[in-house]
Amino acid sequence: MKEKIKDKIFKLWIIASAIMVVTIIAFIFGYILMKGLGSIDLEFIFGNPKGIPLGVEGGIFPAIIGSLLLMALSCVFASILAISTAIYTVFYCSLSRVREMIYLIIQCMAGVPSVVLGMFGYTLLILYFRINRSLLTAAITLGIMIFPYIEVRIEKILNEVNPSIINSSYALGISKFYTIVRLILPICKADIISAILLAGGFAMGATAPIILTGVVIFAPIPQSIFSPVMALPFHLYILTGEGISLQNAYGTAAVLIIILLLINILSLIIGRGRKEHR
Repeated sequence: MKEKIKDKIFKLWIIASAIMVVTIIAFIFGYILMKGLGSIDLEFIFGNPKGIPLGVEGGIFPAIIGSLLLMALSCVFASILAISTAIYTVFYCSLSRVREMIYLIIQCMAGVPSVVLGMFGYTLLILYFRINRSLLTAAITLGIMIFPYIEVRIEKILNEVNPSIINSSYALGISKFYTIVRLILPICKADIISAILLAGGFAMGATAPIILTGVVIFAPIPQSIFSPVMALPFHLYILTGEGISLQNAYGTAAVLIIILLLINILSLIIGRGRKEHR
């Protein structure tokens, strides 16, 4: 009897928690979209910031392009390191102490506050290597931030591959390198892309790591990776922090949320396609 009561209480607690989370998220999204959609038009999407102070009029097109470029470059940088690390820990690392040390480092990296990563990127890339504040330095800093997330997800994906497939490949005399490149990675491709997209969305919404490393209040669409860049979260921070235009700030937040929703939906579709393929 007591067990049934405990089960019911536990079930009610889970359902109430889920409803509360969904309600809060729906309220936040709905409130921002309701406030921001009124200021979104073609001029706002495809125009440059204008007015005095800058941003009180005009649009956010350079910030949209800058955020997409930051996301793409940070994903490339982080994915190369994350895929390599995950393959090493799953298929090549035979020493448990080395594997535990790698796990410890990744967990520590995941726990570092983003503003500290921004200071690290500023010190290492700009002060020590003397690279100008640019798209490249901001993307590398963001890549360091999302590296633990991608690595953990890819390692989990690789560990979930059916061992009989790998053992059958080895039994046929196929090398480990060929098995990984031609067999394992194609099987996991959809899940890996899905994980990278989710991490890219996380990077796109981050502000602290890029304040010191690459973003500026205004810049045209970057012509190279060594050019400074605008970004949506930083533009939003300036509009609200400086009290420039609350209406444009809501519009910027709405655009950012819509882009993040599209990225998450795309990630979900890619992941679902992989499951259907299986």
